[in-house]
Amino acid sequence: MIHKWITITNGDLRVEREQCIDEGKDIASVEKEFDALSSLDLDNDMSLQARAEVLLDKTIALPLKKDYPYVEPSDLDGIRKERPNGVRKMKSSMSDDALMDKVLGAWQGRCAGCLLGKPVEGWRTPKMWGYLKDSGRFPLTDYFRSDIDSSIMQKYEINPKGCFINNVDRMVEDDDTNYTVTGFVLMKQKGAAFTSSDMAAFWMQNIPLLHVCTAERVAYRNFTNSMEPPLSATHRNVYREWIGAQIRGDFFGYAALGSPEKAAEFAHRDASISHVKNGIYGEMWVAAMLAAAPFESDAKNVIETGLSEIPKRSRLAKDIALVLSWHAEGIGYDEAIKRIHKQWDENNGHHWCHTNSNAQIVALGLLWGENDLEKTICRAVEACFDTDCNGATAGSVMGMMLGAKKLPSKWIAPMNDTLNTGIDGYHTVKISKIAEEGFDIHRSLREGGAL
Repeated sequence: MIHKWITITNGDLRVEREQCIDEGKDIASVEKEFDALSSLDLDNDMSLQARAEVLLDKTIALPLKKDYPYVEPSDLDGIRKERPNGVRKMKSSMSDDALMDKVLGAWQGRCAGCLLGKPVEGWRTPKMWGYLKDSGRFPLTDYFRSDIDSSIMQKYEINPKGCFINNVDRMVEDDDTNYTVTGFVLMKQKGAAFTSSDMAAFWMQNIPLLHVCTAERVAYRNFTNSMEPPLSATHRNVYREWIGAQIRGDFFGYAALGSPEKAAEFAHRDASISHVKNGIYGEMWVAAMLAAAPFESDAKNVIETGLSEIPKRSRLAKDIALVLSWHAEGIGYDEAIKRIHKQWDENNGHHWCHTNSNAQIVALGLLWGENDLEKTICRAVEACFDTDCNGATAGSVMGMMLGAKKLPSKWIAPMNDTLNTGIDGYHTVKISKIAEEGFDIHRSLREGGAL
């Protein structure tokens, strides 16, 4: 059977070459084989799979160049040795009722941001900005709609039946929320003692193979071949630093409120089944931000707390620090978008779906969002790249900072407190109910001394 999701494609090898360069690997010994295979049809000739597999086995073992300036371990001990000083645990007198409101805000903000970005996932800036400008809705300030002038829909080749706000009455199923529910269900079953292998087993028991993408799909394939984490993350996985882990970290922050270090540890256990280096750091950064967010009123402090749990000499730390420096410089939002698009090419799949490019956009949304949910998620989505992922993550963090009571009905009411997921036992749930159950997990961890 030839299926692009379970075979090595020409596109995969293009990604692997770029990934090796990003990681500072010396690819001189494999350049000729990359060039040779690029001229052949891996997508349709199955006889070439073995040759491609040999090449990927060689690239993963390549040495780093001696002048590579970054230090990027993937193991938790190595990461902790490389992280900067930070607040590992926060003191708070906040009541459980107030904390519960923050957690509900995070769930609602995540769903709203995801729903905003979902119908335009994959749109590049000419299409999104053209659609918004032609319909008199630029800059973005509301959910996307398809009940607009048909000529605009035809001009931009838009399916009117897509996941636009006029077509839905809830938060529809999406991987960005499925993984949040996955973290919740696994911790409900296993508590703070869950392992990477527990997470791998949960995927195989609850998530169909073709419901996962890129790095998660490769890791899943490796699980079925009896490869335990962290080998499952590295074996022939060209997507090992893509965004997939970064979208999976939210519940670990929700569970470890006030304990950024523990949230990052939980996130590491999850991320290391499918990712390495900056792919892992993205999830740790998000989880640590969320653990800190209820107790902070300044997005800059939240971002920096997240950074304190990842290696200070990593590419991700450098890229997010760059966005922080732009904000400190006082540049406008439009200029910040230009700088991100200059650094990353949205038409390059590796750039479009990488952890670092999208983490910069999450930071952009939070910093230029002015402590306002609408501005935060709209600015994270309007920047393009992985719109539903970035809207969801930025919305989750800002929702946690503000709390549900401060979130505008404009963004929350259309979902009717309802979330659809692909996770067994939670196919249709009340957002408020799952937030309450998730908060119970936090409370039991806190009272049991696990945080």
